[in-house]
Amino acid sequence: MATVLESLTIPRTSATFSPITASSVSSFSCSRSSANLPQFRGLKLRPISTARFSGFVSLNPRLAGRRGGKIVCEAQDTAVEVAAVTDKTWESLVLKSESPVLVEFWAPWCGPCRMIHPVIDELAKQYAGKLKCYKLNTDESPTVATKYGIRSIPTVIIFKDGEKRDAVIGAVPKSTLTTSIEKFL
Repeated sequence: MATVLESLTIPRTSATFSPITASSVSSFSCSRSSANLPQFRGLKLRPISTARFSGFVSLNPRLAGRRGGKIVCEAQDTAVEVAAVTDKTWESLVLKSESPVLVEFWAPWCGPCRMIHPVIDELAKQYAGKLKCYKLNTDESPTVATKYGIRSIPTVIIFKDGEKRDAVIGAVPKSTLTTSIEKFL
């Protein structure tokens, strides 16, 4: 499931738009004013179709009911979002899993945790079907973190057959985690 991080409403003009890339011109003219758009890779201007965006409601009354375009990140389709696990879902998702499970213990305020998130996302995509990956926010689910003696974050623990098999502490390279994972597949 993709998440829209930010929406940008662009007034409709009679001009035809092509995909926006780093080599594209970063501004265009509108009938009333001009707007400068930052250059982004992987973004494309798509018209809003009523079927796809039927739940879209403009907070600006002047734009309500107006048709326009929407900039959509095409990379969303390839993103894998690692699901969250909590104290309540821990047993069913991790301990009773038939396949090996990798759990990242993290907190929103932790800088190294933000550094390792993309690595965990890559591993989830790379080992899809062989390994389940979850993230546990230690601030929201302290019971599980305490049970497993998590004193430093990020900590990545690999579980197999409901038992803790390996732990890696800190923001480590992908190769370190891959080596740990391969032992249990």
